[in-house]
Amino acid sequence: MIGRIAGRIDHRGPDHVLIDVRGVGYIVYVSDRTLATLPGPGEAAALYTEMIVREDLLQLVGFPTLIEKEWHRLLTSVQGVGSKASMAILGTLGPDGVGRAIALGDAASVRAAPGVGPKLAQRIVNELKDKAPAVMAMTPAGAAPAPATPQDEPGEVIEPATGAPSPAPSPAPSPRGAAQSEALSALSNLGYAPSEAARAVAEVSDEAGPDDTAAMIRLALRRLAPKG
Repeated sequence: MIGRIAGRIDHRGPDHVLIDVRGVGYIVYVSDRTLATLPGPGEAAALYTEMIVREDLLQLVGFPTLIEKEWHRLLTSVQGVGSKASMAILGTLGPDGVGRAIALGDAASVRAAPGVGPKLAQRIVNELKDKAPAVMAMTPAGAAPAPATPQDEPGEVIEPATGAPSPAPSPAPSPRGAAQSEALSALSNLGYAPSEAARAVAEVSDEAGPDDTAAMIRLALRRLAPKG
């Protein structure tokens, strides 16, 4: 199983990139959102990958972070959601948006992805609402690190060229995602159920600001406080 690809981009297609790894080219399919963050041909890049294996298909799909890869795994566990639909959802909403939509039961946002109908969107929300908090609370480890610039000769060890500038890093995790994971962890430590904590955090994340963890926790606690 290929879990990560790191090398130099040889070609960018409409929905994939060809990455040269020591002389071997790997075609990796990505969402529109991920494609927009990747550098141009000749530049170094790295992606976490999932291999799709079927009788008529052998395909790699790529993600800039492990959290996005985990969302893909969860989405494709829902009946009727294949790799294409999952990538469309992630490309439309991003990993933070997927977590927010599922936590809030917002099937309309999921339905905004191309090719996702209302029944499928509702099924995704219903089936993943109890699983989403665990992904939302994952520590947002950095995006797949870009490798040192690959050498031209096949088989040569990839090492940084002396005096060469470092390649641009892959996109860092969003401040909102980091704040949400910290807030969810704090609420879980206070004894709140993952599903109710995730919903409260999703409801207040815009009000608290994208990176204000303390405000997010405080506002979520107000939502979770007994009424009356």
